[in-house]
Amino acid sequence: MTAIPSRSDAATTGAARPARARTGARTAAPRRGPTNIRSAQTRAAWILVIPFLVVFAAFFIVPLVYSAYLSLFTSQLVGGEVFSGLANYVRALQDPSFWGGLGRVALFLFVQVPIMRAASIFFALALDSGRIRGGKIVRLLIFVPYAVPSVVATLMWGYLYGNDFGLITQLFHALHLTAPSLLSAHNVLGSTMNIVCWEFIGYNMIVLYAALRSVPNEIYEAAEIDGAGQWRVAWSIKLPAIRQALLLTVIFSIIGSFQLFNEPNLLFNIAPNAIGTDFTPNLYAYNIAFRNQEINYAAAIAFLLGIIIMIVSFVVQTSINRKERLG
Repeated sequence: MTAIPSRSDAATTGAARPARARTGARTAAPRRGPTNIRSAQTRAAWILVIPFLVVFAAFFIVPLVYSAYLSLFTSQLVGGEVFSGLANYVRALQDPSFWGGLGRVALFLFVQVPIMRAASIFFALALDSGRIRGGKIVRLLIFVPYAVPSVVATLMWGYLYGNDFGLITQLFHALHLTAPSLLSAHNVLGSTMNIVCWEFIGYNMIVLYAALRSVPNEIYEAAEIDGAGQWRVAWSIKLPAIRQALLLTVIFSIIGSFQLFNEPNLLFNIAPNAIGTDFTPNLYAYNIAFRNQEINYAAAIAFLLGIIIMIVSFVVQTSINRKERLG
């Protein structure tokens, strides 16, 4: 005879079936594998990057391409713009005003950048040593000039340089000394160097100081145990440890030197006899474009200057990296 299940057994069996069904349902639910997670992360990254790419293309790539397009044309009184190929570039290479401005920028680069770099390294090492009282206040005071807009800084120093009303001139007169003409044609480049140094020493110092703070303290402790002094530690450990930061500041300084514009442009209004319209390549291109209305030639000068900046930066970076590999 076949056993007939009791009512209690049927209830138990019926209760077990939904449990197994629920367990099976949980097991059968799809799980996100590594591929799906990576795809979601990629989509999230693109969502965050796309706004930057759009703005970068709209305000950098498109104007750059349009400027390159303009540099290949020449405006004429009759016939409008005509295609001239590389004629504007050839004209720039034969322009003594362009080369004169480039020579002043090169002199500015070879004199101002080493001075600014040495001062930045000195302040960064001094603050990192921890032997300066009120280090936070000193760091802030050195950095504050960088927070001052270049227009304000140039006008302030232009007032100090003034031959008749300048504070420096009045100080020399109070001491019964002959005041130097800091805005003369012979001294204005040095005066501009001083303004740029005052503005950017703090920025370079902060970059180097941040790099120094990232060096592990164990290295310094081991050097002190070996009997190394502060100068030995700075020369043999700290400076080699921040080579990349030093290279970064050098590249930025080179680019900034070739793009020198604000300071001479503002000083031109104070001392027009000392600073000409071709004092720097950037200032020359600006005056060519907006005073002489030669947009096409100005675009060619700007592109040529950009090529020179890339070449010089590449040569400097390559030579420094080669010295590091050989050393």
